[in-house]
Amino acid sequence: MRILCVGLTTVDLVQRVAHLPGPDEKVQSESVDVAAGGPAANAAVTAAVLGAPLGIEVTLVSAVGAHPLGDLIRTDLAAHGVTLIDAAPERTDPPPVSAVTVLSGTGERSIVSRNAGNRTTPVPAGGLPDADLTLVDGHHPALAVAAARSARRLLVDAGSWRPVFADILPYAEVVACSASFRHPAGAVDAPHVIVTHGPAPVQWITRGQKARDIPVPPVRAVDTAGAGDAFHGALAVSLVRGEPLPTAIHEAIKVAGVRVAHAGPRTWLNYL
Repeated sequence: MRILCVGLTTVDLVQRVAHLPGPDEKVQSESVDVAAGGPAANAAVTAAVLGAPLGIEVTLVSAVGAHPLGDLIRTDLAAHGVTLIDAAPERTDPPPVSAVTVLSGTGERSIVSRNAGNRTTPVPAGGLPDADLTLVDGHHPALAVAAARSARRLLVDAGSWRPVFADILPYAEVVACSASFRHPAGAVDAPHVIVTHGPAPVQWITRGQKARDIPVPPVRAVDTAGAGDAFHGALAVSLVRGEPLPTAIHEAIKVAGVRVAHAGPRTWLNYL
């Protein structure tokens, strides 16, 4: 079984603080972590860790480039079993960097990120690898559209609206939205739509049927950064295994709960 993740990879600098600094204020962080980040990359890492005992292979297609920071990304992904196909191997500018600040008291996070900016990332010369399930996050539009059109089964991470989603969503089997997602035309027309609301129940909508709520067990939040990405990675693993969607959603909720209960971008993986 093979999962293909297509989208954004960043370098995440994560610091925990007791309070966010005000203008011209400096605060001492309690800890510092550096890891590969971004929706597709975080989902790929989650899927690779969950899928390794099951023989599930996970490939990430993203733009990393030849800048020294790219080595950090490559090392981190390889350490967690993700095969990287770099769609921009000769690019010398820095990859996207996200500065993530986590409040130690609540686990809430603030993020300053450039994301992919105005970069144009083409489909790799060798094309996209075959996969049983493809996850796209809408970053790197040309890549996202190519992946959507070639996917056997398509899972879309719709964190926030991007114009490219108009070309991607018609191919989707499952669209996983955050509560802040707003489609310009209103409702998302896909066979299955999942809407997460943080600690509130997850809403599951099947085309032509009444929406259903799936409860989220209470968890003491220590670090919410990447929780949605973990949800998507776990959802991809369950779907590629052929599990019914309600079961897949429950498993994804469980994995996201493990994520928010532990500090740092990678430590939580030891508790899966």
